[in-house]
Amino acid sequence: MTAAREGSLARAAEKEHIATSALSRRIADLEQVLGAPLLVRSPRGITLTEAGRIVLARGTQLEAELQSLARDVQAQAGHLSGTLRVVANPSAIVGYLPERLRAFREDYPAIDVALQECSSQEVVRACLDDQADVGIGVKVDVPAGIETWFFAQDPLMVVLPRGHSAAQQQTLTFADVAAHPMVAIQSGGSLDRMVRTKAAEANLPLNVCVAVNSFDAVCRMVEVGLGIAIVPKSAASAYAGTSRFARRPLAEAWGERELRLYALRKTPRLPSVDAFISTLRG
Repeated sequence: MTAAREGSLARAAEKEHIATSALSRRIADLEQVLGAPLLVRSPRGITLTEAGRIVLARGTQLEAELQSLARDVQAQAGHLSGTLRVVANPSAIVGYLPERLRAFREDYPAIDVALQECSSQEVVRACLDDQADVGIGVKVDVPAGIETWFFAQDPLMVVLPRGHSAAQQQTLTFADVAAHPMVAIQSGGSLDRMVRTKAAEANLPLNVCVAVNSFDAVCRMVEVGLGIAIVPKSAASAYAGTSRFARRPLAEAWGERELRLYALRKTPRLPSVDAFISTLRG
C-alpha cells in the first residue's frame, strides 16, 4: 500500500524502514500468491495494474476495519492507548494546540496523536465522515451529528511593517486596512473568503498585492513592506512578534474569532477521545 501511495519502491522502503530489495521481494511474493502482477515498474517509478488497484482499494478497507476493531476493543476494555486522529486548522496548530498537546502526551504517553493540518471546513467534514476523532477549527454551523466545545478565542489582528503610517492608530477598522495594499492568505480559504465577503458587503475595493499559502509567508511579505495583512492573533504572535512588526486589533465585530473542538456524536465515545477533549478544554 505504501509503495502504491508513494509511486516508488525506494521511497516506500525508506518510509517503512526496510531495504528496497526486501520490499520488492514481499510484493513479488504477494503477486505470486494472487496470481497476477500488481505493479508496472519503470525508471520513473511504479504504477498499479488493474489488479493492483483492486488490491489497494481492498487493502485500504481492511486496514481501516482493523484499526476500527482495535479501537472498539480498547474502548470496551477502557484502555487509554492507541492512535488518536486529530485534524486542526493552521491557526490552532501554530497558536493554541502545541502546549495542550504536550500536556496530553505527558498525561497519556501510550496514546499516539496523528495530527493533520487542514481548513476549518475540512475539519468538520473529516469528523462527520469519521476520518478524525477530534477536529479543531473556526466556529461554524454544524449538523446534528457533530458535537462541539469551546477551545480558544483567536481574534483577527492587523499586521503591519514597523513604521507604517497606519500603525499610529491603536485600532484599525476594515476600511482603514482596505485603504492600503494588502497581503492575502490562501486564496479561497476561509479567512480569504471572509475578508472578500466583508469587503463586498461594505463596497470596499481591496488592493491585494500578493497572496501566499501560509501565515509565516504572509508575515514575511509584510515584514519587507509589500503590504499589510489580516491574520488571527495566534499567527500574529507566532510569526510577527518581533520589533520589525506592528500589530493592531481589527475593530470589527466579525473579527472576534472563536476556535471550537469538533467530534462525531458517539455513544460511548472512546476513552482516549474523551481524555483528549478534556485536556484541550482545560
